[in-house]
Amino acid sequence: MARTLVESPITTRASRAALKKGVYWRGVDTDIHLGYRKGRRGGTWLVRWYTHQNRCYQRLDIGVADDVVSEGTLDYAEAVKAAKEAVTKARHRRAADASGPVLTVRLALETYLAARNARQSEREGREVNCDANSTLNCHVRNDGHFLSIRLDELTEGDLETWRQSLDPTLKGTTKRRIMNDLKAALNATLRRERRRLPADLGDTILLGLDVEKIGIEATEVARENQILDDATVRSVINAAYGIDEDFGLLVLLLAATGARFSQLKRMKVCDAQIALKRLLIPRSRKGRNKVAGFTPVRVGTDVIDALGSAVRGRKPDEPLLCRWRHVQIGRGIWRRDQRGAWTSSAEMLRPWNSICESVGISVVPYSLRHSSIVRGIAAGLPIRLVAAMHDTSVAMIEKHYSRWIADGLEELGAEAIVPLLSCAA
Repeated sequence: MARTLVESPITTRASRAALKKGVYWRGVDTDIHLGYRKGRRGGTWLVRWYTHQNRCYQRLDIGVADDVVSEGTLDYAEAVKAAKEAVTKARHRRAADASGPVLTVRLALETYLAARNARQSEREGREVNCDANSTLNCHVRNDGHFLSIRLDELTEGDLETWRQSLDPTLKGTTKRRIMNDLKAALNATLRRERRRLPADLGDTILLGLDVEKIGIEATEVARENQILDDATVRSVINAAYGIDEDFGLLVLLLAATGARFSQLKRMKVCDAQIALKRLLIPRSRKGRNKVAGFTPVRVGTDVIDALGSAVRGRKPDEPLLCRWRHVQIGRGIWRRDQRGAWTSSAEMLRPWNSICESVGISVVPYSLRHSSIVRGIAAGLPIRLVAAMHDTSVAMIEKHYSRWIADGLEELGAEAIVPLLSCAA
């Protein structure tokens, strides 16, 4: 049991100056004592607190006393505050360690990636890694010091030091993606282990991984060279059909619906409602708490005709979009093996590059989504309807396509102009 404390006069400079060399204590709370270590030239503050589990005192230095210099030192009141904070932090750390494994940046990343990989594998029906796996492995998990930092001791400075260690040749958008993946991993652990972590850790993560600090604008617009006119879209579709009918149908639906590849690959035969001339596009899985369901999208007769042969004689629960898989039977010799659903957007890479070369453009498949959204805006459709058709929000449409919204509104405004001055007879 802790002994009765004999308090010493250490509250003022004058009282401390009268003390001889040694260590003096004064109580600031139950079982917490603020100490003053007197030296030849001034002194330092320390704190001790009684631990009932070990039945002994733990001691910790907390700063230099303001005996000689006021700048960068602690007076008595500041020392009391620092002492209480140090003890609170130490007790919180002890309780956290007793209730489970030590929560470090490494553990947060490993747990997050394991969950993401498992979820992605379940969706794909095979063992795969999520896109964040390679990103975090390349740019975070190679920093041993950063990985070893405890989350209850993580500071904004730690995150800023890691951020500055990123390869300066990386594009701003790449750095943002890396930071967002790291932020998601840390926040996932914070939500799961919030009782074991400091209440202000969320603010630390938010400020330490602020994308505005990496030298790029927080708001970006769709690149103009990724917006294709209708004639170019038709050329892309025709070139895709020239390579393969399965690939041509995929590109046609990407252009007609503006949906993401990840949505189209989940479509079933029953989602093609031929009689109603519409498709039921599965909603994106982007974001947390996403509600499952479908977005109905009307398409043209030409698209319905192209879909007719793809759905004829097939079961309703079969994948709508399929492709041939090949096996190698000799050196440089391949043959068709079996048909199966598209599984990854990487399967589009080679044929997409081929059609871009033949059409004479340099764009990514996502340009078909950009073009579809801009087409709806240019047609004067309400922004809310454009957002709903493309399974996104009005805020995202306004954020990334503001230029085309302004152009569309200008055209509508021009149609409302009427003569205001009567001509003289």
